[in-house]
Amino acid sequence: MSRTATGHRRPSVWLSKTAVNGALLLAVGYMLFPLVWLLTAATKNTGDLLAGDAFSFEGFDLGGNLSRLAAYNDGVYFHWYLNSLLYAGVGALACSLISVAAGYAFDKYDFPGKEKLFGVVLLGVLVPTTALALPMYLLASEIGIVNTYWAVLVPVLVNPFGVYLARVFSAGYIPDEALEAARIDGAGELRAFWSIGLRMVMPGFVTVFLFQFTAIWNNFFLPLVMLSDQKLFPLSLGLYAWNSNAHAEPDYYPLVVTGSLLAVVPLVVAFVSLQRHWKAGLTAGSVK
Repeated sequence: MSRTATGHRRPSVWLSKTAVNGALLLAVGYMLFPLVWLLTAATKNTGDLLAGDAFSFEGFDLGGNLSRLAAYNDGVYFHWYLNSLLYAGVGALACSLISVAAGYAFDKYDFPGKEKLFGVVLLGVLVPTTALALPMYLLASEIGIVNTYWAVLVPVLVNPFGVYLARVFSAGYIPDEALEAARIDGAGELRAFWSIGLRMVMPGFVTVFLFQFTAIWNNFFLPLVMLSDQKLFPLSLGLYAWNSNAHAEPDYYPLVVTGSLLAVVPLVVAFVSLQRHWKAGLTAGSVK
């Protein structure tokens, strides 16, 4: 009976592995298909793109497209690129620090109304960001920061989901004993957080940073509402403006496609370079 049962199990196990691997290959192909199209389409001129030959490497002209992209309108594309790096880099870094500090406080301290206040934070997770764009615009208009860098930077400094995630990481990564030992050694609360808590919860910090960096880099609606000066545009809004003009002037198509390809690079670099921090041990940053 055991041999028969084993013999029946082997084909089913083989079939299940094949099905899982096949599903994974399909998922990978589905996710990589737009990137492959973008990579090949960025080598085409306007005529080849409109002719539908995007997947062919004939007429390879990536260098020419990059040159035209850099020269168009005095290099406004790379000005948008720097704006996006500013918005996403500074905004994600500051938001991650604020979120981790707030999550740490919710986890390690007891104060009146703590759970009710945290419930308000969770309600903030349920509100879509597009619904907040108009109220934020009215507030920004009241304090006079509309059409400035601050109009995009200030709203992204707070992320309710980041606070929730940071509290979860703080509960799992920072033992109370380590903080008690620091207090016994004479460390104040800020010193305990900065020297021990923040270092031990670094995988959570990196996770919040990557989520927020991606969200700000791809953010479109908030800059659309807040900004009218093209010099302040991020990449998402600048490429949208070019794509809107491409219907009347097809020469914009290679600029939009090549610019979209370069826009993917920071996201890939950020995920590849920071993913190792997710594997950090629970004792990261502990006092030696």
